[in-house]
Amino acid sequence: MAVQPALGFAGLLRQLRAEAGLTQEELAEAAGLSPRSVSDLERGINRTARKDTALLLSGALGLAEPASALFVAAALGRVPAAEVLTAVRESRPRPTVTMPQVWNIPARNPGFTGRDDLLAEVREQLLAGDKAVVQALHGMGGVGKTQLAAEYAHRFAASYGLAWWINAEQGGLIGDQVAALGLALGCVQPEAGTEAVRVAVLAELRHRGRWLLVFDNAEDPADVAPWLPGGGGHVLITSRQRGWEEVAAPVEVDVLARAESVAILQARVAVLSGTGADKLAAELGDLPLAIAQAAGFMADTGMRADEFLVLLRTRAGQLLAQAVPGSYPRSLAAATGLMADRLAGQDPAAAELASVCAFLAPEPIPESLFTGAAGVLPRQLAARAGDPLAWRQTLAHLTRQSLARIDHRGLQMHRLTQAILRDRLPPAQAAATRNHAEALLAASNPGDPPNPVTWPAWAALTPHVLAADLAATGNPALRELARYTCWYLIERGDPRTAHQLASGLHRQWCDRLGQDHEHTLIAAHYRAWTLQEMGRHTESRDLNQDTLARRRRVLGHDHPDTLYTAHNLAIDLRKLGDVQAARDLDQDTLERHRRVLGQDHPATLRALGELAHDLRALGEVQAARDLNQDTLERRRRVLGPDHPDTLRSAGFLAFDLRELGEIQAARDLNHNTLDRRRRVLGHDHPDTLNSAHNLAIDLRALGEVEAARDLDQDTLDRRRRVLGHDHPDTLASAANLATDLRELGEADDAP
Repeated sequence: MAVQPALGFAGLLRQLRAEAGLTQEELAEAAGLSPRSVSDLERGINRTARKDTALLLSGALGLAEPASALFVAAALGRVPAAEVLTAVRESRPRPTVTMPQVWNIPARNPGFTGRDDLLAEVREQLLAGDKAVVQALHGMGGVGKTQLAAEYAHRFAASYGLAWWINAEQGGLIGDQVAALGLALGCVQPEAGTEAVRVAVLAELRHRGRWLLVFDNAEDPADVAPWLPGGGGHVLITSRQRGWEEVAAPVEVDVLARAESVAILQARVAVLSGTGADKLAAELGDLPLAIAQAAGFMADTGMRADEFLVLLRTRAGQLLAQAVPGSYPRSLAAATGLMADRLAGQDPAAAELASVCAFLAPEPIPESLFTGAAGVLPRQLAARAGDPLAWRQTLAHLTRQSLARIDHRGLQMHRLTQAILRDRLPPAQAAATRNHAEALLAASNPGDPPNPVTWPAWAALTPHVLAADLAATGNPALRELARYTCWYLIERGDPRTAHQLASGLHRQWCDRLGQDHEHTLIAAHYRAWTLQEMGRHTESRDLNQDTLARRRRVLGHDHPDTLYTAHNLAIDLRKLGDVQAARDLDQDTLERHRRVLGQDHPATLRALGELAHDLRALGEVQAARDLNQDTLERRRRVLGPDHPDTLRSAGFLAFDLRELGEIQAARDLNHNTLDRRRRVLGHDHPDTLNSAHNLAIDLRALGEVEAARDLDQDTLDRRRRVLGHDHPDTLASAANLATDLRELGEADDAP
């Protein structure tokens, strides 16, 4: 689930206006501004306001010092809006709130924190009239819908003549609670029947106006619809279910903003540091009930944050059954279990879907994973996934229970919901469900990681691959998927994540499968490759040498995997200065690639490019140029002009052209390659930064030193962020920039 953004000035202004009981038009008139100006500020179109505008708004809102000065500072972007909201409230004289005479709202939670932006939005929508006078607050269990409704009722109590709370979880009991309201209003007799109560109370409410009804934890719109009065009052409905559009304006309640989660944890657990609270909030997914339970449990038991995190990762179901806050009816574990049991009774296939989702990542799960590999799913779910109409019904049942949400990106389940669902499964069923999830991932391999066309599919799949228990899996296809995932991450320019994955798999597969197992050697190969991409060439060389020897012995000298490792070892040798050894190995690898895979195979073309590198390093620049020209033409024909490998050849050729004195031609080719790489790979991809680096050298050689300086500065900033300050490429950019600055007479500014 997405972490909610912190309160901004737009939300602050909406909240303060709502608390003042003003419409946008009334605030604009009081401040002497146009309604459009106020609207633009509240919608965030204008993220900050001028000082004079802020002063006018402060006066119209009746803010006193020092709150007024803080409000102006927030308008200028100098003070966090949440901090200002607290100060504004504390600076106000606290009027005695006259509570409605008819009132049964639950006691206010004194620990309620945050949600100011959402409360302001609800208030504004209710004041807008029409259908919006009925708001349905929906979301997963534990997200704080009931707390939000109660806080709204207390915060705006003075705006209502009566406020009545109805527990709507059992639709058949709504009538009795409305009858109690009728008795309090004096409009029904104790012996009146349900229909007489309904008619009398609804008529009384329509006549009165300025009332608030809250239907809490409603299950079905059909249960609530007959009890909606219309007229001049407001209705809040809280529900885990979706599908309220015909009777209410739906408002999705999501998790807390991280700052709100941290504030709650630190308020309850005094010894908890900001860093510790942030880590804990992240693991809890900022879910309000989980945050409250964690804070209560740690405060009651004295448990440290690191101990709690260990238990959360290993025994989430048991842990989240503890320390139920008094402001919630049940624990998160109990609430999730109740929804899961209801779903299983209603639609067993949807329950199977929930269980499979529990073994994937808490990021969006593309629907195509299920519909494209229905045959590997549990029996009932497989039948549904293969039928478009039945599949939609299954999704509706799952999301209606708020165990997951769905949007254009796919299904998404909160990490704690996943943990609780996993813990509820008996061991045999958990193992079977995990196997189904692994088979689903393996069957969804997009393939061809070097091809950017596949990258959107890889981007959606990768979080779920990383969430799988890859080290322990017995599924060879899932191990192959891990291999392709490492490859994708490297091609996409994220060697650090690939290194974490490959290193962990290499260590664990060495112990579990043996050092010479094919999958252990795959992990070793990608571990070495990531070291190479991170500039750690000595470590990469040593691991590549060991892996090459093992692959030659286990797979043979001509196996493609053996040749891939030889290819990478040659790169390390050249980077470490052993150029002749690199050339000899690259020449041998190229001949084997040609014999095994053919002249135009992408791996053969990569070997050609590396051999050209060696030739240039040995001073045979014309031979390198000819080889790179031929490779570029082949790659354009085989792979297309924008394939990353094609652009790599273009970069190599531009390097040769500069070395041969054809600087303008090198500049033109580097400029074209940079434009293509920015479009295909993005501005921060290491290959894109290589093109920028080389183009800056061309610009300086052509006398365009200021342009070179600007490009080198940008490249250095990006390389520091992407590769780190000590990466060889980052250091090369720093040296280039220093040269530019010296030529411009700005040596004192050199990095």
